[in-house]
Amino acid sequence: MSEKPKKEIPGYIMYINGGLAGMMGACITQPLDLVKTRMQISATTGEYKSSFDCIAKIFKGEGILAFYNGLSAGLMRQATYTTARMGFYQIEVDSYIKSYGGKPPVWASMGMGVLAGVVGAMVGNPAEVALIRMMSDNRLPPAERRNYKHVGDAFVRIVKDEGVTALWRGCLPTVGRAMVVNMVQLASYSQLKNYFSQYVSGLGLHISAAMMSGLLTTIASMPLDMAKTRIQNQKTGEYKGTMDVLLKVFKNEGFFALWKGFTPYLCRVGPHTVFAFTFLEQLTKGYKKYVLGDTSESNI
Repeated sequence: MSEKPKKEIPGYIMYINGGLAGMMGACITQPLDLVKTRMQISATTGEYKSSFDCIAKIFKGEGILAFYNGLSAGLMRQATYTTARMGFYQIEVDSYIKSYGGKPPVWASMGMGVLAGVVGAMVGNPAEVALIRMMSDNRLPPAERRNYKHVGDAFVRIVKDEGVTALWRGCLPTVGRAMVVNMVQLASYSQLKNYFSQYVSGLGLHISAAMMSGLLTTIASMPLDMAKTRIQNQKTGEYKGTMDVLLKVFKNEGFFALWKGFTPYLCRVGPHTVFAFTFLEQLTKGYKKYVLGDTSESNI
């Protein structure tokens, strides 16, 4: 008798699981994301001496709840950007395995990561703009603050005051950053997971692969993330584009300013990578086991 073909996870479930995993991770790492953003925006003013100084000043001047400013936009970003990129990447990997009968090599994983990044960035850019503005608002003088109530209010007011295209401000650097992030993060996670599977399995495998992936992603994407943050937060048209930001920062602030906020960024990307991939693996595993009756390892 021939083997009964395994049931497959529907495409929409892959998107849902990707978004849920990202949102769950964002709830944990939102304070670190806020510190990273504040450090990047205030690099020229010297407002914060270090990440710890930034944390202390926010806590003293704004209160502990300020670390969750922009959480609604952060969750919206995960619901759009992460849903699109994670779901699209999983579908790409499954399609490759069906076509070629094996897991994708490094070059294929990197290419699929780039495509997933482009799709995710285009979908998630409006939430990204709202998130950056909401997290940086409290450091502005009261007269200059935007005071968005939540992400929906931010969308409405941005469209009303600046036009719908303002929701995609900084889209090019966002896409560029997403291409680098996903090329490194998704591809390295897949490859590291395959490599570490010789030595560890289960939850330990997912965490160890995600930790290394988070470090590599931070190093590669930090300059583009900094450029994206400054462009999306600007009011006066100070920067013309990504390269203009990078050149001005390099010239006026020094080479290492391109990695300003590295520590909170690593502390945010590292744990978020770990939590997001671990949650995604468990959600996928749970669906396969309890809905499809399949106990095999996921293809992420």
